[in-house]
Amino acid sequence: MLEGKVAIVTGGASGIGRATARRLAAVGATVVIVDRDVEMGRAAAAEVGGSFEAADVGRSVDWARVLASVTRRHGGVDLAHLNAGVNTGVWEAVESMTDEQYERIRGANLDGVVFGVRALIPALSARGGGAIVVTSSLAGLVAFSRDPIYTATKHAVVGLVRALGPALKDRRITINAVCPGITDTPLLAEAARQELIDSNFPIISPEQIADAVLSCLTGAFTGEVYVCQAGAPPVAFKFRGVPGPRAVGAEGMSPPDGYV
Repeated sequence: MLEGKVAIVTGGASGIGRATARRLAAVGATVVIVDRDVEMGRAAAAEVGGSFEAADVGRSVDWARVLASVTRRHGGVDLAHLNAGVNTGVWEAVESMTDEQYERIRGANLDGVVFGVRALIPALSARGGGAIVVTSSLAGLVAFSRDPIYTATKHAVVGLVRALGPALKDRRITINAVCPGITDTPLLAEAARQELIDSNFPIISPEQIADAVLSCLTGAFTGEVYVCQAGAPPVAFKFRGVPGPRAVGAEGMSPPDGYV
């Protein structure tokens, strides 16, 4: 299916990224793992017969170096899964969060996507087009009050994907997002994982998300955001339109039809 294609997977050393790397390699892609964890990143690359680039995706200079290396090694890039992400670990209490904690989560979750997309657009255009998938979260669609800053970053990348979808269409580049529920990754603390298991709460496997990523990378749709829940196929989220102004003579403004 993807023979001859080169795919970059950020955060590919573990979790959803590693599962995606396996899935893409299984259908013929050459996979480039990008991660800060050198030991695990190299192991993941070796497992799929790909290559590894050590990088902090929140640094634009690292993206320039990664793209230059991928072009030199593989001739270019066709697909990208921008998956790297962290949480704050500061539950609920935003006021106790340090600048360093904020910069860390913003760098991985938001800057890593913005800088990644910025670097990838010309690289994909040089190959005649391509596809990008971003890992957001259900926290990018709902108010996840346990980690408001994580929630803010995930909402931000959802907005970016939706805005870029039509903007990149003429360049033959698709961009979509997956929004997993609770998934069995290193971000899920062991105590929380055990609590979910004990309560029979369904935890999503990384492989299920990898399948959704592959569908987005190979589909023709763009600017879509897919909700991924355990045991269910991915579903495109339907965003409700916002009410617009409508003048009604001297009496002032009236809400659009359907709004009370």
